[in-house]
Amino acid sequence: MSTDQIETAADAQLESPAPVTEPTEAQPTPVAEAPATPASEVESQPAAETETPAEAQPAAVGSLADIKPKQEMHGVVKNIQLFGAFIDLGVGVDGLLHISQLGNEDVKNVTDVLKVGDEVTVWVRKVDVENKRIDLTMRPMLALGWGEIHEGMTVTGKVVKIERFGVFVEIGAERPGMIHVSELASGYVNAPEDVVKLNDEVTAKVIKVNRKKKQIDLSRKALEEPVVMPESEDDNEPSMTAMELALRNAMRGTEIGDAYAEAQKVKREKKQAANDKRRKEQEELLNRTLKNRVK
Repeated sequence: MSTDQIETAADAQLESPAPVTEPTEAQPTPVAEAPATPASEVESQPAAETETPAEAQPAAVGSLADIKPKQEMHGVVKNIQLFGAFIDLGVGVDGLLHISQLGNEDVKNVTDVLKVGDEVTVWVRKVDVENKRIDLTMRPMLALGWGEIHEGMTVTGKVVKIERFGVFVEIGAERPGMIHVSELASGYVNAPEDVVKLNDEVTAKVIKVNRKKKQIDLSRKALEEPVVMPESEDDNEPSMTAMELALRNAMRGTEIGDAYAEAQKVKREKKQAANDKRRKEQEELLNRTLKNRVK
């Protein structure tokens, strides 16, 4: 929103109370000057006044300081401008509902969607208590915005799609997160269906976020605790882990041991290169799938 729009909005917000307060002040005046009016009519007048604010602020928010981002609120359209509408939320400060936030489709004119006096359900995008400004939207807020998603955080969601290369999990963000087949579990996974099913609720760790491409990579394997083989308490009982450790230590520093270590290193590097190549090919396939889905 530009500076000119904000100044226009502020001017409209200051001027709008005048036409609203004049009728309400003039309304009780005849009642005070006409003592002959029956008591039933005098009592009915305040009753109507107390019902109106109760309907205008069902969110039961006491003040501006009580409002939080993503909060769902209800209000009444108080003023309409070319750039949006001001919503009376019952907190002493009107919220601004910009024209771009009126729905999922592009809106050309605010009056095509709203008119003064309409009751609306809105969500809070931003709150500026110091400057007394509330930014609203009619689009339900996401549980996770792009600014809230970061590597290392743990998320829980539902499996909404299964592909050969992995599964997609709805975590409350703009796009589902993807768990690559190699990140579904420790060890070799032949097919994603061997680990999870459609609509399963899963917990995973965010291992990569690409905000430009709007991709979220998840891992269930990253949350698994490494399995540590306990050492045998009985010295007379042989332990395979201890035997392998002793053999490795005995071979360390010898020509045979050095050759063995070098062979193992080369083997690991080849395996890693193969995994990287396969992952790159599958990521390219994933990108093509997402582009086709958007179209």
